[in-house]
Amino acid sequence: MARHTTVSIPVELGEKIKKRIEGTGFRSVSDYTTYVLRQIVSSAEMREKSKGFKKEDHDEIKRRLKALDYI
Repeated sequence: MARHTTVSIPVELGEKIKKRIEGTGFRSVSDYTTYVLRQIVSSAEMREKSKGFKKEDHDEIKRRLKALDYI
């Protein structure tokens, strides 16, 4: 069973979200907010994972290129 916490948002924002989700598959402001936050966190995690090469990665690529006579 999923565990939850409470997050407070301004009433005006909650009302805007209610209007935005009308006619969609979202059943509540909480469902929509959870979806949006998951997207943001996932994007941030992907950016963190793809930040540049480590020196070991660079050395491995260089070694492989040499083995293929590219350098």
